[in-house]
Amino acid sequence: MFDYDEEAERYDDSRGGEPRAAAAAAAVLGLVPAGAATLLDVACGTGIVTRRFAAAGLGVTGADAACGMLRRAAGRLPGRVVLADGRRLPFPDASFDAVTAIWLLHLLDDAERVVAEAARVLRPGGVFVTTVDKAASHDVGSDVDAVLAPRPRRAARDGSGLVASYAGRHALLPAGRSGFRGRGQGRAPARTAADVRRGWYTLLPPGAPLTERLAARLEQLPDQHVPRAEPEFALRAFRKPERPQERPRATPAPGGP
Repeated sequence: MFDYDEEAERYDDSRGGEPRAAAAAAAVLGLVPAGAATLLDVACGTGIVTRRFAAAGLGVTGADAACGMLRRAAGRLPGRVVLADGRRLPFPDASFDAVTAIWLLHLLDDAERVVAEAARVLRPGGVFVTTVDKAASHDVGSDVDAVLAPRPRRAARDGSGLVASYAGRHALLPAGRSGFRGRGQGRAPARTAADVRRGWYTLLPPGAPLTERLAARLEQLPDQHVPRAEPEFALRAFRKPERPQERPRATPAPGGP
């Protein structure tokens, strides 16, 4: 997995900064019930989004497994952050009215454990909100995407249908969808070529023949420093039933029987 301790200092600036954080927080808050009082932000990172939840009047706790990220979050949310892995949360059952996991599930081979923990710590009637289909969000149909099309890819760990199947297995009901535009994340050919060469795309090792071919093709595109269209990120919300009879039937994983 990416080294988020090392990345913490430049994380916000390299991923859209305050404009992206504002867009993300607004979209998430639109899926949080009006009566919610407490919110756990799993993988809160630098706290740049989390502090907007607090500014909206929620009693917020931020959790992250990367010490570097959490140090920055602590500056934005003093006394409200904890060092914790979203797959093993240090909170009792039914502790929060809302749980969020933004830009997390796509990183994990065992993402279902995050969904299971969110379901456990939610109070009845509470809502889990998460991003889905992150990799697909970055494919905007640009000439940069066309060059990158031959690159090897991992199966999406946060596909919308897959996440919905996890939610169903842990008694969470669909509760809404939303989305928001990324800011400062449109791909420019020159920067993308540099990212390819430095190993940003984990299945393109630096120096490998395919890595070099793709980087060279990117460097031949016009408007080298002009970012292409911004990604459109997707959100799904799932609600914990208030009554046992609301429990959903188990949802099989995509491709299952």
